[in-house]
Amino acid sequence: MLRQTTNILKYYLMINFFRQLYILIFYRKNYKIKPMNYIWYFLIAVSIVYGALNGTLNEVANAVFSGTQLAVKIILTLLGIMTFWLGIMKIAEKSGIVEFISKLLRPLAKFIFPEIPKDSPVIGDIAMNFSANALGLANAATPIGIKAMEGLQEINKDKNSASDSMCILLAMNTAGFQLIPATVIAILAASGFENPTIIIVPTLIVTATAFISAIIIAKIFGKIFPPQVKKEDVNAL
Repeated sequence: MLRQTTNILKYYLMINFFRQLYILIFYRKNYKIKPMNYIWYFLIAVSIVYGALNGTLNEVANAVFSGTQLAVKIILTLLGIMTFWLGIMKIAEKSGIVEFISKLLRPLAKFIFPEIPKDSPVIGDIAMNFSANALGLANAATPIGIKAMEGLQEINKDKNSASDSMCILLAMNTAGFQLIPATVIAILAASGFENPTIIIVPTLIVTATAFISAIIIAKIFGKIFPPQVKKEDVNAL
């Protein structure tokens, strides 16, 4: 039964691949194909052709089965981890911990983001974004970071260009300081890694170095390039 299913999947993969390839060649103008999809098509083509030439198409089909099974397992594991930490973040927000952290970070934020007015709610958003990144919750940090970026845009002098604070916040998120890489630990645990927490110290060292370097470099470039001015000031000149 398993062998028959494998053969069916093998032929399905081949037929579906050539169908997608036909659409890609002859109907490319009618479909919006993302550049990343070309890479996936190439990888699939290489796998099928290599399997056909070496007589290992059964192994290719088995890899599809095992890969999808592992993917579902990792997704379910990540779902539990993300639910837990997002719940922790919500509790911290409702209990006032985030506000307390934002007060602690206000002097540091004032130094890093001198353009932000005193007692601005953007500082709280930046604190939450930093906390989510520190816990390894990149998916949770993204919407918070977007909210913080929108707040920085409201106080931006020139709406057509990014302010120094916006550049620094983007650099901080790109560096991605992580105190507890929860997502990576969950993936390693779901993949059967014996000691997934072993990456905590190396990750902390690497991300802390990248985080500090990103802020320093953004500050240096902020000094090199001329500061923003309001359009009214430009017109007055």
